[in-house]
Amino acid sequence: MMYPMFRQLTPCLALLAANLANAEIRDLILVAGQSNAVGYDAYAEELPSDPKDAATMFWWRVGDPPPDEFDGTSARQWTTLQFQPRTPAMSGDAAKKTGRQYGNFNKKTKGGFGPEIGMVRTLATKETRPLAVIKTAFSGTSVAADWNVGLPGKADACYRSMIDETKTAIAYAKAKDITLRPRAFVWVQGESDANAKDAPAYVANLSAMLKSLRTELDAPDLILLIGVNTRFGNGKNAFMPKIVEAQKEVAAALPRTRYVDTVGAETLPPTHTHFSAAGTLEVGRRFAEALLSLEQIK
Repeated sequence: MMYPMFRQLTPCLALLAANLANAEIRDLILVAGQSNAVGYDAYAEELPSDPKDAATMFWWRVGDPPPDEFDGTSARQWTTLQFQPRTPAMSGDAAKKTGRQYGNFNKKTKGGFGPEIGMVRTLATKETRPLAVIKTAFSGTSVAADWNVGLPGKADACYRSMIDETKTAIAYAKAKDITLRPRAFVWVQGESDANAKDAPAYVANLSAMLKSLRTELDAPDLILLIGVNTRFGNGKNAFMPKIVEAQKEVAAALPRTRYVDTVGAETLPPTHTHFSAAGTLEVGRRFAEALLSLEQIK
C-alpha cells in the first residue's frame, strides 16, 4: 500500500530524476590576454577546417582597449568553436580622444583566432570530455593599465570585462541545464608590460590578478597557464627577458600554475610581434600539453 504522501512525491522525484538525466557538465577553459591571445595575425583564411570544432561551446569578446561596442563578440550567446570575424576599430577624432584603437584583427584578413583552436583540437585527440571556451582578449593591453585589480577604474577595465563575460556566459549555460566546471585559464600576454615602468611590477600585478580571478569565480583549484611571445621586439626589447622571468616566478609561486614556453612557435617577420596562424596553433597545442601534464600531478 502506498501512502498518499508518497504518491504525491513520486511524480516530483521522477521529474527530478529526469532533470538530472538531462543536465550536462562541461569543462570550462578561459582564454585571455592581449593581441596574441586575440590572434591578431592568425588569419582565418589559414585555419584548417575541423568538423569536430562544433562539439565545443564557444563565447567570445575580442577587441582593443577600452572594451566597447567596437569589440567583436558572440553577441552574448553561446555558439561553437570558430574563428572570430574582424570588426573595424573606432576611427577619426573619437579614436584620438579615446586612445588606443587597433581593431581586433589585422585589416588584411576577414578574421582570426587565438590559441583556443589549437588547444581544443589537441585535447580532442587525447580525451572525450566535453568542453566550453570563454575568450576575452584585448590587443595592446598591459596588466599595469588594463587588467590591474589593484587600481579600480580604467586600469582594470579589461579584467572587469573578463569577469562579466565569464559570469554571464556561465549563467546562460546554466539556464540551458549546462553546468560549466572551471578547468583552466590560458593567459597569453606580457608584451605591453615589457618596459621600464611596468616590468618591475609585473610579478605583483599578474599574481594579484590571477588570485582575484580564482576568488571571483570561486575556483581555487583553477589551473593557470601563462605564456608570452618571447620574440616580441625581435631581440631588441631589453625587458622581454624580464617578463619571461617574471612569468616563471609567478608560476613557481602559485599552486597549479605553469609557465608555457612559446620559443620556436612561428612569428611573422619582420617585427615578430605576433604569432602566425601556424604559430598560434602550435602555441595552443603547447597549452593543451601543459594542462594535461599538470593534471597528472597529484
